[in-house]
Parts: sequence; structure tokens; C-alpha cells
Amino acid sequence: MLILLQQRLELRRFDEASTETDAMHVTLRQLEAFTTVARHLSFTRAANELNLSQPAVSMQIKQLESQLGQALFEQMGKKIYLTEAGHDVRQYARSILQQVDDLKAGLESLTGLERGTLSISVATTAHYFAPKLLSIFYERYPGVNVKLDVTNRESLISQLENNTVDMVIMGRPPEDVDVESGAFMENPLVLIAPADHPFTREKSIQLKRLENEVFLVREEGSGTRKAMEMFFAQHGIRMTTGMEVSSDEAIKRSVQAGLGLGIMSRDAVQNELQLGLLSVPDVLHFPIMRHWYVMHRKGKRLSPVAQAFKGFLLEEAAPILNKDPSSRPSATQPQSAAPPASQPHAESPVGEKYAPAKPKYVLTGPDGNPIPPAPRK
Repeated sequence: MLILLQQRLELRRFDEASTETDAMHVTLRQLEAFTTVARHLSFTRAANELNLSQPAVSMQIKQLESQLGQALFEQMGKKIYLTEAGHDVRQYARSILQQVDDLKAGLESLTGLERGTLSISVATTAHYFAPKLLSIFYERYPGVNVKLDVTNRESLISQLENNTVDMVIMGRPPEDVDVESGAFMENPLVLIAPADHPFTREKSIQLKRLENEVFLVREEGSGTRKAMEMFFAQHGIRMTTGMEVSSDEAIKRSVQAGLGLGIMSRDAVQNELQLGLLSVPDVLHFPIMRHWYVMHRKGKRLSPVAQAFKGFLLEEAAPILNKDPSSRPSATQPQSAAPPASQPHAESPVGEKYAPAKPKYVLTGPDGNPIPPAPRK
């Protein structure tokens, strides 16, 4: 009996020692560093995003690889790639970090809206109005810490895909990411020309005449550029492309210099129109009517702060910015000018076809006179 008891004690000690040996001490910081490097496939860019030094990020990855007993990256030339194990670990790491975010959101819900963090990214064109909305929201909830990133469409889609922000403000929802989106404001794209362009002296210009003009365009993947290309293709117009420009500001300056015409969000050119630096010619079928959307990953658990900001955009953004006063809801007439407030991407009202615009506002030219809207068909 004594011998049997000794054997059981020895077996228990062996199991405990084996458990200690096999235990992995993986930290959240290591997983965050790994997923960031995996997203950028660059230690330098990952370090910049995490506000760490490159050696610090490299050390986190080495420690994680040591704990897992697997190489997560391999280097070929000057580029790094995920190994097969790296691809598997990335999926689990994303799931773990998402659960941590859900835990934070759940704990924040216990404290209400008195404090919390709102991480939001907006398209470059949206930065003309987003700060004003954030300022009003911050006045209501001064204890909230707001993190704002202004970037291009490609980066916004990457942030949605990797769930690195609470929500995104952009134009057309992405097609290859499962998101929940809500349209909160119209986003008309207008044709812009130099203030002294011959078009400024004409009315009801035929769309066909734009084939004789050169257009300045944003980079490949830009939502505005795709809208231009789809619009001209729908109307059978051949578009001549001049320079490819990486920012709205550069396009406006180039148009002012007479290097070509452009198509931009009306929000981006208000100051230039008021100062008489640019003009909006009266071309038929313009503006191209789109919408601004607030969106996040479908199924994402939003914190109370994020929920409050989303509701603020959907209910108050358009009236605050005076985009379409006639569409404000009233007691006798429901609001119908905008698409449904919140819906999955698959049911997005913004499709692949652009109809001639029927705006409910009036644009003015450099002479101060109103530009009539395109005729209805």
C-alpha cells in the first residue's frame, strides 16, 4: 500500500512538472505586436503605429516565437512573410484581442458615458466636416478621449478588416469586408474648374463636351476616382486622365493652376468657391449623388461611447451641417431623403449605378448667382 502511494505521488509530481514545462507565457503585448507586424509585413511601420522602437517590437516577436516554439515570419530578400504557423497564430491572436476589446467594452458599459475612448478613422475628404462633429460630441461628453485618424480608402478598409478602430467614416462601403453601415448625410460630387474657365459662362453644358477636357484624378482605389469612372462609363463618356494626384488639396491647387478639371466632394471645395478660386460649371447630370456612411465590423460590440457617437451621426450630423434641411424628420412627415439609418453592407442603398442627381440644394457660381440643378428625366 505504501509503495502504491509513493508511485501515485511521483506520478503527480511528474504531471505538475510537465505542466510547468509546457505552459506558455504569452502576453497581450506580444500578440498586439505580432498582429501589427503581420498586418503591415514591416517591423518599421508596426513600430510607428505602436509608438515603440523597432528593436522593442522585434524583441516582442522573438519572445513570442520562443514561447510558441515556431517561427512566425520568414525573410526573403528585403521583405518578410508570414509562415504557415504565422497564419494560424494570426487568426487566434485576432480572436483573443477581440475578446479583450469586448471585455473592455463590457466594463466601460458599467461606467456609462462619463469616460472612455473613441477610436475613429475618416476618409481624407471627410476631415472637412468631421472635426466639427467631434467637437460638438466632445462638448457633450468631455470625459471621453477621442482618437482621430485621417487616411485614404485603402487604409480604412484595412482598419475595418483588422478591427483596429471603433468605426470608420467613408463613402462607398467596402465589398469584401462584412460591415454594418448607416448613411447619415449626402455627399454630392461636383465638377470643379478654374474660376476663369469658359464653362463658367455657359449653362446646361452637355456631358459629351467633357471628352475634350483633361481630368485630374486620385490614386487607384480611391472612392472618388471609382465614382468618376463609373459615372462616365454609365453615360458613355470617354474620360481623358491627366495627372494622378494623392490628395484633395493637391487636386484643388492643380485645378486652380489650369492643369485640368476635377471631380470632388462638395464639402472639400466650399472655401475655394466662396473665395472665387474655383468654379462649379453647370454641366448636365451633375452632381453625382453619393452618401457618407458610418460603419464598423458586423457583430462588433460597441462601447457606450461608440454607440453614442454612432447615434449622434445618424440622427444629428445632417441637420448640424445643414446638408439637407428639408429632410429633417417632423411629427407629420417621416424622414425619407436618406437611406435607412443602419443596415448590413449587403443591403446598402448605394449600388453600382449612378443616376442623374436631383439635389434639394442650390450651388452658387463665382458670380454669386445660383446654378440651376440638372433637369429631371
